Amino acid sequence: MELFARIFDSYVGLLSLFVIVFILGMGVWFYRFFMKKIEEEDKARNN
Repeated sequence: MELFARIFDSYVGLLSLFVIVFILGMGVWFYRFFMKKIEEEDKARNN
């Protein structure tokens, strides 16, 4: 529990938490983006 207290209690901890959440969100966005583009490419090749 001390870990959570450190993350939410200090400025550096909040910045670190923001960076971690941002990177995870960016990973999800890129995954969905690339999967959509691959699907569009497959549809274009099959036509």
